[in-house]
Amino acid sequence: MSDLDNLEIHKANSLMDVTAAVLAGGLGTRLRPIVGDRPKALAQVGGRPFLAYILDQLATAGLKDVVVCTGWLGERVEEAFGGRWGSLYLTYSREPFPMGTAGALRLALPLLKSDWILVMNGDSFCQADFEDFWQFHRRQKAEATLLLTEVGDTERYGRVWVDNEGVVVSFEEKGKQKGGGLINAGVYLLNREMLLTPTAQRAGSLEREVFPSWIGQGLYGYRSHASFLDIGTPEAYAKADVFFKEILWG
Repeated sequence: MSDLDNLEIHKANSLMDVTAAVLAGGLGTRLRPIVGDRPKALAQVGGRPFLAYILDQLATAGLKDVVVCTGWLGERVEEAFGGRWGSLYLTYSREPFPMGTAGALRLALPLLKSDWILVMNGDSFCQADFEDFWQFHRRQKAEATLLLTEVGDTERYGRVWVDNEGVVVSFEEKGKQKGGGLINAGVYLLNREMLLTPTAQRAGSLEREVFPSWIGQGLYGYRSHASFLDIGTPEAYAKADVFFKEILWG
């Protein structure tokens, strides 16, 4: 019998009942010449670790329980944030080696104890209304919903195509097409059972392997025009201070 067989999973009737998982295990090799020997979650933006902005957003949305999925130098993340962040209770799941976004989530499954999971990438931020996102997900009776946002040029991110009901119909790889469109903003609401599907159990990447395999199985996209930032490159990271000043203080 595995650890998963003994888990008591609670039903999430509202967003505050949902367990969040923040995927903060990236190596951050492109940023290392700028931020030094630290994980991306601790990259300084406006005098604060980037992860602090994500946790503040979760607390504002009313969530209580957060699992931070760490990797390289994960002990530094734990030292910086500890077991509490404001109203949030934090636990940690640390990869022994790079496992990809799907692998990190799979490793964290014993700590994810709600039937719905809010998953966030730890190196991006989207100023969307999480309550509206949750209500859309519930109305559509989705198995998984990706938070999408409109950008002026999708070339760096790839593109997501949805129908009029929000059903995801296809993904377009990054670098394929310039111009405006909807991108994956790195925030997902997932039925926990979907993480037990064969593809999710063996894949390394949620974005490249798992989500395309879920097309036609209740995968939706929530469309927004929310401000979006991904600090994965030096050029994007250089814009982070101004980004947060604008959304926090106008």
